[in-house]
Amino acid sequence: MPKVPDFEGLAMFAKVAEEGSYAAASRAMGVSVPTVSRAVARLEERLGGRLFNRTSRQLSLTEFGQRMVEQASALYRQAEEMESEAQELSQQPRGLVRLAVPMSFGLRWVAPLLPDLLARYPGLELDLHLSDSTVDLVADGFDAALRIAALPDSSLVARRICSVTQYLVAAPSYLERQGHPEHPRELASHACMSYAYRARSQVWRFTHGDGGEYDVTPHGPLRVTNSDALVAPLLAGVAIAELPEFIAAEYLADGRLQRVLPDWGMTQGGLYFVTPSARARPRKVQALADFFVECLSAPGWR
Repeated sequence: MPKVPDFEGLAMFAKVAEEGSYAAASRAMGVSVPTVSRAVARLEERLGGRLFNRTSRQLSLTEFGQRMVEQASALYRQAEEMESEAQELSQQPRGLVRLAVPMSFGLRWVAPLLPDLLARYPGLELDLHLSDSTVDLVADGFDAALRIAALPDSSLVARRICSVTQYLVAAPSYLERQGHPEHPRELASHACMSYAYRARSQVWRFTHGDGGEYDVTPHGPLRVTNSDALVAPLLAGVAIAELPEFIAAEYLADGRLQRVLPDWGMTQGGLYFVTPSARARPRKVQALADFFVECLSAPGWR
């Protein structure tokens, strides 16, 4: 017996069994009926048994064929998957990617990157979903998401891109009028605006360099589902609020906002590129992940 298995014969046998006829199998594989027939006959001779019962009107598996077909079909599928993966690796990423991104982060830091992304990958189509609510990637049919969290969801495969820190901030006018808190407990007497979609709870958790910790539940005149909605009231001196550094940075740089309790740290989270499962990412999704790591691992807000 030759040492090399008859892969072609096994593949054509599996396809005939799947399609139910030599003619249908030949159309599916793009070869002639005689080619399929010869391949199956050659395989039968090699294996020493008939694979099909043939009549003028019907084709059915023999008992021997039934014992062989599952393994032959699995081999055929594995070969198809291997070729598909190899083609993806050798080609430019192409096709539709559905990506979920937090609203404020997406508008400020993802949208400006889109011209470069689309120029680099002209075969890519991006369906960009902007929302601060956490979507269910599997149930909602998303290929990936950018998420900002203290820890990634354990049901997802997460690639950390960079750290993201939260700052407690206020306008100079507010601090001049209400005073500078020196300990988190003093926030109980201040107006504090909050963000509704905090990953874990509505509690502000503070940590100090000396090991001290203190939790505060903010109370005040406004609670929002998008952090950008806090900016105008903050600049007007209405209250204190928590902002992610990618929003707060420009206002801290020009002095329109000041950090409150700068010796106390708030949530230290991260920006993650997440996908629904541990299976191999399609080339188009992997290209998107690599692009965001390249562009955002040392972000401009620093």
